[in-house]
Amino acid sequence: MAILRILVVDDDPEMRQILTQFLQQNGTIALAAAGEADIRKHMASGRIDLILLDVMLGDESGIEICAKLRREDDVPIIMVSALSTDQQRMAGYAVGADDYIAKPFNTELLLARIKAVMSRTRRTASLAHRRRLTRFEFAGWTYDGRTDEVTSPQGYQVTLSQREIGLLQALLANPHIPLTREEIAAAMDATGEEGDASGRAIDVLVGRLRTKIEANPKQPKLIKTQRGVGYVFATDVNKVDA
Repeated sequence: MAILRILVVDDDPEMRQILTQFLQQNGTIALAAAGEADIRKHMASGRIDLILLDVMLGDESGIEICAKLRREDDVPIIMVSALSTDQQRMAGYAVGADDYIAKPFNTELLLARIKAVMSRTRRTASLAHRRRLTRFEFAGWTYDGRTDEVTSPQGYQVTLSQREIGLLQALLANPHIPLTREEIAAAMDATGEEGDASGRAIDVLVGRLRTKIEANPKQPKLIKTQRGVGYVFATDVNKVDA
């Protein structure tokens, strides 16, 4: 099972620290953000599975940020606020929030709400948005999401199976992030590429993809083995919209 990557958005440094530490102690990867600019950086640099978004962020509005994110992405969002009137809750739901929890809250209740939202949405964060991106460029290679065409730095096309494309999509969505075999399998499932998700099956699939995109598959430069974890796509990825 993939480890949840949760983004905690709050303009109060102490609250950010308390929440991120609590979430980390409960088996998640918790990242901190103070406002929209930080959110954008995290979303661009790696997978985000859920956002805990405070309503009042100094000069920024969590409601407005939620509305912007929802126009671009399907990442689950739980609004967090000291304002708990029905009107405030409805404002959050109206812009696409998946849930709304009022401060102060019981941390065990927060965990239960996170679990419930993830169970309902059944999606790996940010992959839906990334699939709408039409082209990925990496180490001279190009992957066109509209046609599933992969083009080498020399300009020739490389034919990949659907499972290999699913693996490549999962890696392209998470550059420089070590992924377990379970996380890779979960990401591939989110792209619609179901199949044998065992560790051995992922290893074999990685080996096949390496033979097609690595200059030397025995000494890979792109898909590297991360000892004790799994694999990491060790190159920058440029995402290009239509």
